[in-house]
Amino acid sequence: MVEPKKFPSESFSDVLEANKRHVGQFSDSGLTGFARQGLAIVTCMDSRIDPLTVVGMTPGDVKILRNAGARVTQDVLRTLVLATYLLGVERVLVLPHTDCRMAKGDESDIHRLIAERSGVDTSSIRFETVQDQRAQLAVDVDAIRTFPLLPQSLVVAGAIYDVHSGEMMPVDC
Repeated sequence: MVEPKKFPSESFSDVLEANKRHVGQFSDSGLTGFARQGLAIVTCMDSRIDPLTVVGMTPGDVKILRNAGARVTQDVLRTLVLATYLLGVERVLVLPHTDCRMAKGDESDIHRLIAERSGVDTSSIRFETVQDQRAQLAVDVDAIRTFPLLPQSLVVAGAIYDVHSGEMMPVDC
């Protein structure tokens, strides 16, 4: 058995203090895990994106799946299976963004940069970089549409979010 390590309170003091303020203002909203608007958004982990604000919704409305580059991975597909059959998702928006680091170089560039900065060899993992965002968006949307464990009735769309203007630009795919 692994011996648990003490929570690093000093490193997270700002987070813990912010949570104390949050708790002081929190009132149980009565929300469930169900997506009230029937929507799931697959987007990037980039902190410039506030998915709920982008689509004009609030907590409880949407399931949000985030990863580097807004890629449709096996884990995203696994999560969408759960979201569609158990949590009310009927439509999915795949939403990568402009100025994304995952679209500014290939796999070897990312591995090299990490090795230069940290000395760590990351060649054993794949970062799912993107050379052509629109083309990759079409492939990722199709991966959801054709995944055999997802309902045929699932509506899937793609758009690119502009981090400099706030505009969500629908893409035919």
